[in-house]
Amino acid sequence: MQSKLDTLLREVRACRLCEAELPLGPRPLLRARSSARLLIIGQAPGTRVHETGIPWNDPSGDRLREWIGVERKTFYDDTRIAIVPMGFCYPGRDARGGDKPPRPECARTWHARLLEELPEIRLTLLVGHYAQGRYLAERRKKNLTESVRAWREFTPRYLPLPHPSWRNTAWLKKNPWFEDDVLPCLRRRLREVLR
Repeated sequence: MQSKLDTLLREVRACRLCEAELPLGPRPLLRARSSARLLIIGQAPGTRVHETGIPWNDPSGDRLREWIGVERKTFYDDTRIAIVPMGFCYPGRDARGGDKPPRPECARTWHARLLEELPEIRLTLLVGHYAQGRYLAERRKKNLTESVRAWREFTPRYLPLPHPSWRNTAWLKKNPWFEDDVLPCLRRRLREVLR
């Protein structure tokens, strides 16, 4: 099984489907092993992640690791944790100065094939509204806040999270139930999943 996944990962990393739309060029970033038990589906790499080639290697990643209670060594152990974002390459900036949405070609082209090769996944963290839109589909609530608040409806398979970006600091202050209620349960569940 792992050799089939390795072949697929090489194919994904060689992908040039949306090369013309990528301001920094293609650099598909994802991590996976067939033994992984936790899957993290985020948005797309930012500039720092694009430069280093390491997913979640930025302040958002620091906050995500803090949320889930996992140190860097475990987080980057792809035998335990797979990282498959909605968009594999940095998508560029929008007119307001934020990152553009993930390119839709990645999930449409690669996700189903990749997930087939990850049979041990016990929990998928859906980080941000793009991942929640795709994987919760019609079960998703009217907005991200309501989807995250209803997290119990989606377990044990999925757990929706807000994006851990500094841009969401105000959201965290307005929604203290997230840190008080969701994160302790998430950490307990992750200990079970990664044991």
